[in-house]
Amino acid sequence: MSAASTPARPAAIKGPSTRRARITAVTSGKGGVGKTFVSANLAAALARQGRRVLVLDADLGLANLDVMLNLAPKITLHDVFTGKSLLQDAVLPAPGGFSVLLAGSGMVEYSRMTPEVRDQLLQVIDTVAPRFDHVILDTGAGISDVVLYAVSLADEVLVVVTPEPTSMTDAYATIKVLASTQARTRVKLVVNQTRRQGEGRAVCLQLQQVVDRFVNPTQPAPVRLDLLGQVPLDVAVRDSVLRRQLLLEVLPGTPAALAVATVAAQLLD
Repeated sequence: MSAASTPARPAAIKGPSTRRARITAVTSGKGGVGKTFVSANLAAALARQGRRVLVLDADLGLANLDVMLNLAPKITLHDVFTGKSLLQDAVLPAPGGFSVLLAGSGMVEYSRMTPEVRDQLLQVIDTVAPRFDHVILDTGAGISDVVLYAVSLADEVLVVVTPEPTSMTDAYATIKVLASTQARTRVKLVVNQTRRQGEGRAVCLQLQQVVDRFVNPTQPAPVRLDLLGQVPLDVAVRDSVLRRQLLLEVLPGTPAALAVATVAAQLLD
């Protein structure tokens, strides 16, 4: 393993702190738009800027962050929730210089947000937040109660969308629900799998127009979409996912990797 891909030691959990991480929920209206790809590579880009970053797999029942990072965790959030393991033992180093908290996959008990799971997830985030500069919540897709609760715990929301009409429709539905149930007035946007320059801005503009027409008249404050950037359709993305490696680690000079780095810079700015 090269020095560039050596996992960083996870930040310690114990001890008081007055600082708190900036929490970003990365979500999407539908699956298959590259949400977890954006979350993981965005974390790597932030880590390169000297930030202490944790990615928490908030897709509690259908987790796949471990697959993307080629990790085989012995301890997951399920073990923490059930009292089998300590939270500090579940925070693992990941390639790219950031830390992860992984969830289990195929856990039926996490398909609905029960009061117990709500309390446990909130406690976990409250515990780890003071130990990092940035916490990224890689949520599930859609508008289930599990997804919406995870998003409600974040300081900001980043919606990943593609130019595909169904993705845009579902992204609009997500933005509408976030506005009506959480009073979100700012939503950040990353347009993935674009085919031409300026396509991301066109998608953002189209979504903003629909929000202005159908959502904002019903809200006390208008909802504004902030485009952080577009990530071009790039064969390197598919190759890195198939190899279960971070694009920013193995092919940092490719168009998609450079675009994610730009998104990270916009997020910090």
